[in-house]
Amino acid sequence: MHLKTLTLISTVIILLGGCSSSYKKLSKMEEKKPYNFQEYLLSEYKKKATFEAEVMHDWNSAKLYSEKALKSLETDKIYPEDISYWKLPDRNIKEINIAYDNLLAIYDDAKEIDPFNLARAISSLDCWSEQQEENWQTWDINRCKDDFLNAVHNIYQKITSEDNNKNNNTNLEQTSRDEVTVVTKNKNKELMQIIYFDFDKFDLSYVSKSKIKLFIDKYGSIINEYIVVGHTDTKGTKNYNLSLSIKRAEVVRDILISYGIKKNNIKILGKGEESLAVNTPDNTKQPANRRVEIKKTN
Repeated sequence: MHLKTLTLISTVIILLGGCSSSYKKLSKMEEKKPYNFQEYLLSEYKKKATFEAEVMHDWNSAKLYSEKALKSLETDKIYPEDISYWKLPDRNIKEINIAYDNLLAIYDDAKEIDPFNLARAISSLDCWSEQQEENWQTWDINRCKDDFLNAVHNIYQKITSEDNNKNNNTNLEQTSRDEVTVVTKNKNKELMQIIYFDFDKFDLSYVSKSKIKLFIDKYGSIINEYIVVGHTDTKGTKNYNLSLSIKRAEVVRDILISYGIKKNNIKILGKGEESLAVNTPDNTKQPANRRVEIKKTN
């Protein structure tokens, strides 16, 4: 047999051996209900390692997820893989970079107040990047992306709630120990739906549109008039942020109209960097402040 062929076969055997050993160690671990950040990480990465190994037979991905799951037993300093780790299509790098930056911006706060969704966001961003690198299973790309967006939106809401609770401004509806709905009530007990945006953006993801749809389906019959209020963080000039907040409100208004709400029953308002959900210094990026609030006005 040719020397190059033998070398290639040996390399494959070594790689598969490394992949299977970390996965075998992980798969033999006893299942238990997670209660803290490291245990949530272990659980989330184990699910992904099992899927890649047992369903997709993708041992490289199974190895990555298995090793990160096992590493979570040793340390709580687990982050999504740096974007440079992946060989991503050029058209997707910017979007995933933004997602990565958004997650790191809230990492420390999220570890304290929402470890479940932080673990879910970290593992889902790795999953999104991994699937985008392979770039053929669109359903898995969208699943991982949506899982990430849902997780970070829940974190934003928890951060907002935590900051507002310090000032007794907000009473958030709790649905379980691990998750808070994005439907809340402000100090005047008005129903409110919060939608979040990426930095300097005013377009909506599928996840955000779905949240608006769920809100309308649940509360549309008891709401006659809406006020849609756009907000930004403090990064950038006040005039620019005011304009951006109006654009965000307009986009949400158009979605409401597409779901059957009459235009005359919707008022929009741009607040720019006023009325921050999370108090920050000037010129500070804060994902939880980039939002639109949909309120019942009567």
